[in-house]
Amino acid sequence: MATFDSEEARELLTSLVRIPSPYFEEEEIMRFALDWLRRGDVPAWPHRFHEEKLFDYRGVNVVGIVEGTVPGPTIILNGHLDTVKLCAGWTRDPFGAAVEGDRLYGLGACDMKGGVVAIMMALREFCRREKAFAGKILYSFVCDEEGPFGLGTDALILDGFLDGNADVAVITEPSSAFACSDFPCLCLGARGGWNYSVDVRGKSAHGAQPELGINAVSEAAKILLELERTPLPSHEKLGPAALCCIDFHGGGAALSVPDEAHFSVFRHVVVGETKDSIRREAEAAIGRAAIRGLATIRFRDAPHEACDGFPAYVLDERHAMVGEMIAATEAVTGRRPSINYFSSVGDFCYTGGRLKVPTLVIGPKGDNFHGADEYVELKSVVSCAEILLHFLRRLTTAP
Repeated sequence: MATFDSEEARELLTSLVRIPSPYFEEEEIMRFALDWLRRGDVPAWPHRFHEEKLFDYRGVNVVGIVEGTVPGPTIILNGHLDTVKLCAGWTRDPFGAAVEGDRLYGLGACDMKGGVVAIMMALREFCRREKAFAGKILYSFVCDEEGPFGLGTDALILDGFLDGNADVAVITEPSSAFACSDFPCLCLGARGGWNYSVDVRGKSAHGAQPELGINAVSEAAKILLELERTPLPSHEKLGPAALCCIDFHGGGAALSVPDEAHFSVFRHVVVGETKDSIRREAEAAIGRAAIRGLATIRFRDAPHEACDGFPAYVLDERHAMVGEMIAATEAVTGRRPSINYFSSVGDFCYTGGRLKVPTLVIGPKGDNFHGADEYVELKSVVSCAEILLHFLRRLTTAP
């Protein structure tokens, strides 16, 4: 099967990589995507929103609806066009889109501009071929997936563009890369997570007489060690939950016992864990630490309650949509995809966990995502576009 021009895929991905788009700075790349889709006669428009509470962030997504002529399944396609911030250590131009063999290097090439190229090309080809089909396709290319709250997809949910009535969602995150698996790889779930802090109040004293004070840094360290010793639950598909201290602060005076300290934790959760269960876990660790100071727990402030964390989800391997995607993948690649699960959070937690829409994650192969010399394998980008097109045609074939 060779529907797509591999050279065109390379050129499109090159154009996207050459536009820097760290989260909160996506305006230029969204304009490019909007223009490309409209030139290809794909229905497309900008979706703008304003997050006022925390960031005063004016975000923009590119969205569209491809409507069939008769009722049928509602299919969500989603990908993000923002990237993480540029890190140190690159040996290639992070915005140069250099090609070496089958690898295209650049910031966001793997996570996830390669997956977005697959959606863009599959959508355009579908619109060219299919004039009478069943159902509708809701697609979105979103901003701020790499930021702290996934504000792009969150805004689409708040504004009603995405809801729990869809039959399936497909997100082209680099599943093979995240799962350390050969292409093709199909992910059917993900761990979720919440971020919280522990604030510790001690008592100041002169550093020459520490016994007269209560060292908040030492007390906080005791709590953190108790948290890290806490047995965490495991899930048969998602594996074990995880806890990671992501910052620790306290003290700083020249010669005084520090009276304040705090640390923050990102707690990856499995299905069945909640914000309340995490709080109880932290409270139990504080109790075991037997500190002399006062410790309090606070979850990070969020734009609104529904996006303060990321719920975990798992899709049953026997679900009909899983079978459809497996069949489409086999038809294109001649191989059955491996089945895996994401270890971290993403917009799939919003569609699969928050909206309860059956969510499939399948994308190109690459490596070094969130790191230096990130790359994606070009053949897998083209194959991913072929798989998506085949999947869409299978689901929307009118009776």
